[in-house]
Amino acid sequence: MKNGYLSTWAKNVSPSPTLAVDAKAKALKAAGEDVCGFGAGEPDFDTPSFIKDACAQALAEGKTKYAPAAGIPALRNSLAQRYFEKGILSEKSPNQVIVSPGGKYSCYLAILATCGAGDEVIIPAPYWVSYPEMVKLAGATPRVVFAGDEQGFKVSPEQIEEVLSPASRMIILNSPSNPTGCLYNRKEMEAIVELACKHDLLIMSDEIYEYLLYDEAEHFSPASFSEEAAARVITVSGFSKTFSMTGWRLGTLVANPEISKAVADLQSQTASNATTFAQFGALAAMENWDKSMQAVDEMLVHFDRRRLKLLEGLQGTHGITCQRSEGAFYLFPNISSYGLSSEEFSARLLEEEKVAVVSGHAFGAEGYIRLSYATSDEIIEKGLKRIQSFCGNL
Repeated sequence: MKNGYLSTWAKNVSPSPTLAVDAKAKALKAAGEDVCGFGAGEPDFDTPSFIKDACAQALAEGKTKYAPAAGIPALRNSLAQRYFEKGILSEKSPNQVIVSPGGKYSCYLAILATCGAGDEVIIPAPYWVSYPEMVKLAGATPRVVFAGDEQGFKVSPEQIEEVLSPASRMIILNSPSNPTGCLYNRKEMEAIVELACKHDLLIMSDEIYEYLLYDEAEHFSPASFSEEAAARVITVSGFSKTFSMTGWRLGTLVANPEISKAVADLQSQTASNATTFAQFGALAAMENWDKSMQAVDEMLVHFDRRRLKLLEGLQGTHGITCQRSEGAFYLFPNISSYGLSSEEFSARLLEEEKVAVVSGHAFGAEGYIRLSYATSDEIIEKGLKRIQSFCGNL
């Protein structure tokens, strides 16, 4: 066939390395190997029962048909109320809220609705693996700005300004961050918003980990800073991480009316709508907010203990340095002292010690690896011993 069967987009997109590592670890386990998996960015707790019950009730009541493309009205209303209370919306405007089939899809729709050929999107690195691929799928060009552990993995306005061009269209922010767990404080976030306003840039603020915080850290939504910020910030989030609902595929997006309408139209022509009965589970999470936050707090007790245990073990390993995360459920240690690429380090660690981590190369950060502590204390203890053994033999 002339030029082959695949489109330019399909030939240039890379598969998700985090999902690939998780799949490989599961395949080894299925083959009988004792694998310590630190790859998956997924809470290892069940979805709260009252959320599951609401979904089951919706199924029993026959709520299995198409829903409005932007989401069921009750859920959009409830989300609008929450975003109004947070100052992201100046008034309770459900038409500015979109429910999508997952936070990942919300990110893609935000980029697709606003960026295209000839546009450049500024992506701070370390970045979530899908951002550059989404930008390329929209026909735009990623412009990566790197911030290492020496600056807390946070880019400065000066770094962003250095790469600005007439083609600059959007800045992507992710706080708390996947893969680093770093968190921009208010002053740092305000400085970037000020820069965006000055240069007429959009911001996509990925806040999927906003409720998973430690050490009394505080999360700030840039859309809440001013009316001008609210007009140019697209806030994306979802239910996956906060409520351990990864498989439910439910994301959210809040933007100005022009962008939110475009997102709804794009969704109507692609995914149609997020799964109808799953949205009733999400509605239960929103309408029983105190109960939902209690479930989150219970998860955080375990995540915090695991975070500190994994951090102590990594910091106690000769040759590894590791920043203390403030959010999400990841640590991003620096392994550059061993003289191996992050991909070789990760591959050998899995092969020789049966420990699955994700190479920092996947996040635009050579010399680092990502470990998720959304796993059991037993796995953390066993995995640390294997990591220390592996590093001791390098």
